[in-house]
Amino acid sequence: MVKTQATPEQTSSSPADPAAAPRARQRLLLLDGHSMAFRAFFALPVEKFGTSTGQSTNAVYGFTSMLVKLLRDEQPTHIAVAWDRSEPTFRHEAYDEYKGGRAETPPEFPGQVALLQELLGLLGVASVSVAGFEADDIIATLAVQGCERGMEVLIASGDRDAFQLVTDACTVLYPGKSLSDLTRMTPDAVEAKYGVAPQRYRDLAALVGEKSDNLPGVPGVGPKTAAKWITKYGSLDGLVARADEITGKAGQSLRDHLDDVLRNQRLNALATDVEIGAGLDDLTMDGWDRAGINTLFDDLEFAGTLRERLFSVLGEEESEDGAAPEEGFSVELSPLGTGEVSGWLASHATTDARAGLAVSGSWGRGGGEVADLAIAVAAGPAAHIDPALLDSDDEAALAAWLADPERPKALHDAKGPLLALGARGWELRGLTSDTALAAYLALPGRRSFDLADLCTRYLNRELDEQQAAGAQLTLDIAGGGDDAAQTARHDLALRARATLDLAAALDADLERRGATRLLREVELPLLRVLADAERVGIAADRAYLDELEAEFAAAVRQAVQEAHRVVGREFNLGSPKQLQQILFTELGLPKTKRIKTGYTTDADALAWLAAQTDNELPVILLRHRDQTRLRVTVEGLIKTVADDGRIHTTFNQTVAATGRLSSTDPNLQNIPVRTDAGRRIRRAFVVGGGYEHLLTADYSQIELRIMAHLSGDASLIEAFETGHDFHAEIAARVFKIPAEEVGGEARAKIKAMNYGLAYGLSAFGLSGQLGITPEEARGLMDDYFAQFGRVRDYLYEVVERARRDGYTETMLGRRRYLPDLTSDNRQRREMAERMALNAPIQGSAADIIKVAMLDVDAGLREGAFSSRLLLQVHDELVLEVVDAELGSVRELVSQRMAGAYDLRVPLAVSVGVGHNWHDAAH
Repeated sequence: MVKTQATPEQTSSSPADPAAAPRARQRLLLLDGHSMAFRAFFALPVEKFGTSTGQSTNAVYGFTSMLVKLLRDEQPTHIAVAWDRSEPTFRHEAYDEYKGGRAETPPEFPGQVALLQELLGLLGVASVSVAGFEADDIIATLAVQGCERGMEVLIASGDRDAFQLVTDACTVLYPGKSLSDLTRMTPDAVEAKYGVAPQRYRDLAALVGEKSDNLPGVPGVGPKTAAKWITKYGSLDGLVARADEITGKAGQSLRDHLDDVLRNQRLNALATDVEIGAGLDDLTMDGWDRAGINTLFDDLEFAGTLRERLFSVLGEEESEDGAAPEEGFSVELSPLGTGEVSGWLASHATTDARAGLAVSGSWGRGGGEVADLAIAVAAGPAAHIDPALLDSDDEAALAAWLADPERPKALHDAKGPLLALGARGWELRGLTSDTALAAYLALPGRRSFDLADLCTRYLNRELDEQQAAGAQLTLDIAGGGDDAAQTARHDLALRARATLDLAAALDADLERRGATRLLREVELPLLRVLADAERVGIAADRAYLDELEAEFAAAVRQAVQEAHRVVGREFNLGSPKQLQQILFTELGLPKTKRIKTGYTTDADALAWLAAQTDNELPVILLRHRDQTRLRVTVEGLIKTVADDGRIHTTFNQTVAATGRLSSTDPNLQNIPVRTDAGRRIRRAFVVGGGYEHLLTADYSQIELRIMAHLSGDASLIEAFETGHDFHAEIAARVFKIPAEEVGGEARAKIKAMNYGLAYGLSAFGLSGQLGITPEEARGLMDDYFAQFGRVRDYLYEVVERARRDGYTETMLGRRRYLPDLTSDNRQRREMAERMALNAPIQGSAADIIKVAMLDVDAGLREGAFSSRLLLQVHDELVLEVVDAELGSVRELVSQRMAGAYDLRVPLAVSVGVGHNWHDAAH
């Protein structure tokens, strides 16, 4: 038996106390681990459930979701999950072909079983497996024991063999079309479906056979015929004894396959006497580890919803001293009327103590509107402020408090509120914590940073914004408003209070992780710079975009017509199912990688087919996809051109674990730059009225310069210092030829190598990029490392250090936590190793461009320039410049970007100027 549980210092109270429950009400829940996990795996698409490290999570997510439902609906007092083992069982010994012919297990599944067992251990749920037996046998043994004790037994399993265990005291919960659809198979339900009582289901299965176990039944005999025979003769034994009486083809088929039937009957009998090594009393939930569950869910990048449902079912845990935790947040609220804001601020918010601020309203696309504000302080009532009720004195007092850098404030996910406050003319300064940004630095692998979820994790307190339980609400305005308005005020005040308390906990966590300076000196100051850039936006040539969209649409239609001509009929070019039929069945093209639905038709597969065959369809399909993607991109840009003729994207600081900014609505980071079509799209971004130039500036080979700095490789540093073509210089050293003799092919190979190493590229990946064999790629890497030994040593050291520490770190101290570096799953471990190679370089590049943005913005303000910063895209800054300032701004940007960080090799900055983004390229 394997039973994993939390250590005593990690445990909390279980959701139910079996000792206190009357014996007649004790309920034993038994789950078939592999059976239900497989159901979860195939119920949820694997491509939509996975971590940034490549770990699939669909089975874990689905199984956990089902477990939450079972715990909530069934409220078991005892629980165990039985697992199959890899060793042969007594059934394999009796029949060599047992379970033979089963499809190969999807590679994304096995690694999730270990994750599920880890989760069960954190929940205090017993995981049970016994050598030589299947999960069914363990379940049967425990079910019999439970029934003998007088328990109510529930079995969650997708294996129909469990039906033979059904009695009035034992019910099977059998999954239907979805994970949440569990049919209660009682004695009446089994008989209604199969025509036999549960104790005779084993006989019926012996006659019909079980394909999944490779147990063939009697040909031509289905469940109805088998049930009729068993009912007539009382049992399989009775039927066998009188088999000669069965007439017709079915009777002869039965007699011809009696040996198979009797073998099936022996093998499908469930063992009820397995030595498990534990009794029923060991199957209580012995306590659960909230911190461990949070950590695992963070590693798996699960959003807050599943976590909240799980914790809701488990109930609250005790604190370390045994006291019950606080229930939510308590706030005394004073809704401030006209003329009352100035006095409240003077009485409660003029100290150096930090205040929590919450803002409701709407924001996005460079603007916003404030609906309400709430301010919570450490001592005293929280304030609710309705901007519509402010008089001139209150407006001035509130604006002054918001803008006062000496009044520290905490806000959650502050950039949106910054836009809304700015749209009203209010400036926000003195922000010492954005709790979403702080949590991002502490937990960069998470997908979301919901305030309520973070309060649960860091404070062990629930932020329940729709319940007034545990809170005091004081209404100081006559009449107090309607119930909905009161609830909204209360909820906003709770958010302000929660943000204030959470900020303190995150301060301590960031200090422990060494990330305090990164928050205060980079991420927080960047909020205002990004908000300003979003507010300004970038001008767009709408007429030109319309022309592009029409051109790409025409190209899409032409590709469709050509594809229909080649195939000889119309079909949907966007349907993978139809493409599979046409490519591999009708046209007989070589098979690509096999997937669940057949053979893949993704872009890589089509490119491979184009190279393998003379058929023109794969090339047409690729062109159709390219033109469709370009059309969709242009359509998206057109939709986001605002009334001022500018596009106002939204920059995101908490999406990429490496620290890179991303943008949405529209995604300007995704506009291709190396293709002609992408460059044509960039022509649509133009200089706006009152300005004469767009200036672009980006770093040249910043990843490689960072790699040279971090590795300290003297040869690599020297190659940069020569001032020659860097890639040609490296190629000359690797291939031992003069630099002037380096041809285009040799330079391309080394360029791929240079950037590949910075991105954690493997020999296999390099071979795919260069179109050479993995052996040739490995030889190229060996030649490279023979010249640049410190690079090889650095790459090895960074992975080993990360394996030891559990994280990588950038030059500015940004950490990337990689627990999979010590995983037993090779796929997860190798993915984590590639990320460990990549994260310090990519993260340092992200940090440097952020520092550059801050320095450039500060320089523009210090010089009182009219020119302004518009965009940051990858390693590039885009500015709008007035003609009279062009020379000064060019010099300022070049100097500030080059001086953003002192590397062992200089940071090279390229600057271009033009009327549109394309023409400003360099």
